[in-house]
Amino acid sequence: MENFERRLENYAELAIKKGVNIQPNQPLFINAPITSAAFVRLLAKKAYDAGAKNVHVDWADEELSRIKYEKAPDEAFKEFPSWIAKGREELAENGAAFITVKSTDPDLLKGIDQGRIANANKTAGEAMDTFRSYIQSDMVSWLVIATPSTGWAKKVFPDASEEEAEKNLWDEIFKAVRADQENPVEKWDEHNKKLQEKAAFLNEKAFKQLHYKAPGTDLTIDLPDGHIWAGGGSVNKDGVHFIANMPTEEVFTVPHKTGVNGYVRNTKPLNYSGNVIDDFTIHFKDGKITEFEAKEGEETLKNLIDTDEGSHYLGEVALVPHSSPISQSGTLFYNTLFDENASNHLAIGSAYAFCIKNGTEMSKEEKEANGLNTSITHVDFMVGSGVMDIDGRLSNGETEPLMKNGEWVI
Repeated sequence: MENFERRLENYAELAIKKGVNIQPNQPLFINAPITSAAFVRLLAKKAYDAGAKNVHVDWADEELSRIKYEKAPDEAFKEFPSWIAKGREELAENGAAFITVKSTDPDLLKGIDQGRIANANKTAGEAMDTFRSYIQSDMVSWLVIATPSTGWAKKVFPDASEEEAEKNLWDEIFKAVRADQENPVEKWDEHNKKLQEKAAFLNEKAFKQLHYKAPGTDLTIDLPDGHIWAGGGSVNKDGVHFIANMPTEEVFTVPHKTGVNGYVRNTKPLNYSGNVIDDFTIHFKDGKITEFEAKEGEETLKNLIDTDEGSHYLGEVALVPHSSPISQSGTLFYNTLFDENASNHLAIGSAYAFCIKNGTEMSKEEKEANGLNTSITHVDFMVGSGVMDIDGRLSNGETEPLMKNGEWVI
């Protein structure tokens, strides 16, 4: 127990000091499931110790979510309280930091009418569009982390008892975020430096196109002029460094909205809206998804793609070596926060404005004119493996290998 408490303390300290990097008199907003209450209290203590002015918590409950989908009238999923959206916007405009704690059971909404889920996602996405733009332009410090829940833990470790499954998942989370190591803050500084070096190399090269080759995948992705590779953290509008995801093993940028052609096959299941999508292939022409098929969760995938016009295009391209610690753990998390850091991945939907020169100052129309996709959704899906090759094409037409058999060659 003593070892668990030490790692938990490390985790909370990393979230506050390296994740959102709380500043004196700064508000903090935490969105979390009630199953993570003990950890959220620890986060609050660490935040106040670091000088936070106020810690606001919005609790979620999976059982209540399921009950609503089963019992509420259809109209309930076409409404979203404006005060929730306005409240987030106001907090962001006042310089708050934001932490989201994930614990979702991957099968939470299995069997629920997909139309209800699609309507709820679209309505919430439209209402939260302004707040999402604040997040995706790095106006504020934000962080996504995770804690186990019984449903999630049993999905990852189906042969273990509930207690043992949760313990095992805690162990894997601690490893993934380096909370099990001595001096974890220093370990993160070292890790961030390596990611930033990779991003700096890619920015210097300024590749015009990436070409992905693997079983079931043959895809070219054009990169817009002025694109910026990022990794190892970001900087908010006040110049404060923060890390948006813990764990993170990626370097990423934006694809050109209309420059994606070919087809790509997923390599890990995608957990989306309480359902699992797996064994799927997506085809692109001039950036747009033209067809797709999935052996599991095809209707869920269809609803994701049909969220809005922008969800028919890509908004992110991210590179992760197959030898990343999360990949080497051999654990399938059924949680994108972890699985995307074990694999090269792409994202359906909106692009991060900070991944193109002057992007954070652009209007929606200017972003589109410069090749950035806009959407009310952003959903990562995993495509990397130990047999994937990626080449980069330079402006002079020459190509250079970036990854061979899933590993960096740069």
